[in-house]
Amino acid sequence: MNGRATFHFQIPVYFGGGAAVAGPKEGQGPMGPFFDLIYDSLQSAEDSWEKTETAMQRDALAKLLEKAALTDGSVDLLLGGDLINQLTVTNFAAVERDIPFLGLYNACATMAEGLLLASSLIGAGFIADAAVVASSHNATSERQFRFPTELGNQRPSWSQWTVTAAGAALLTNRPGPVRLISGTVGRVVDYGVKDANDMGAAMAPAAADTILRHLRAEKASPADYDLILTGDLGRRGRRLLLALLEKELADVDERFQDCGVWMFKENQDVYAGGSGAGCSASVWSGYLPRAMIRGQYRRVLLVGTGALLSAVSVGQGASIPAIAHAVELRTEGKEAR
Repeated sequence: MNGRATFHFQIPVYFGGGAAVAGPKEGQGPMGPFFDLIYDSLQSAEDSWEKTETAMQRDALAKLLEKAALTDGSVDLLLGGDLINQLTVTNFAAVERDIPFLGLYNACATMAEGLLLASSLIGAGFIADAAVVASSHNATSERQFRFPTELGNQRPSWSQWTVTAAGAALLTNRPGPVRLISGTVGRVVDYGVKDANDMGAAMAPAAADTILRHLRAEKASPADYDLILTGDLGRRGRRLLLALLEKELADVDERFQDCGVWMFKENQDVYAGGSGAGCSASVWSGYLPRAMIRGQYRRVLLVGTGALLSAVSVGQGASIPAIAHAVELRTEGKEAR
């Protein structure tokens, strides 16, 4: 580990499988074919939106273990989080698993934080297998951070749609086709953005800071990667990120993509795109590993982005600090398990 918090995992860490669950709107988008389960409504069979989000995490974890042919007793550690107060959703999902649990919160960067921590623990030899899960739900997030959904408030054109989805990933020291090579821990960055609808603008500077630090530590340029995939900047935030990076880098191009842009079609009425902890979690656990295994990408940098606001801070007129964590993946040229 160097002074800029970029480190390589001494014991090889591999992606051991993934599962993703999504809501109906997300299921109709470009990522739909890569979800293991698509709910037919925002509430499904539960009697509250929050219980539905817990069910999504529960289903994602169950599907992950089923696909990996593992039981609770085979997993050393569960790491996870969501956007709801005190990680209520994840806590209720974790109580159903007989696995030691660490609850995490870094807003929409929670999945990236979990991948970093799990890889560090495996890479240091403390554990062999870890499951990482994160989720978000449009209705639970709207109720907590903005307005009661029943009011039907008009959203501005630069706002994003909180993704209803959960993603679960298994990390392991057992060899597989996709390896986690290194990671960079983000710094909290605050450019003074106060509009809670404009999270892309709040998060873009943090994403730029982490990407630049990771590239410098790796002595790499964007051209060395097939894909640099941010978590949920949306269309507006992605444009701002590219503008910031163009001041420092010569080869800023279409290899910079964003899960929030990928999640929905342009005609799905989501304005600037998707957001939420479940946005990157479901894309990284569902679509991306399959794309890497089939050879579409060989070297990928994942950059989880998080707006560290709360209902209280927004109500008090505070600015929105943000953070971004990076994890680098490469294919090992082996058959998928």
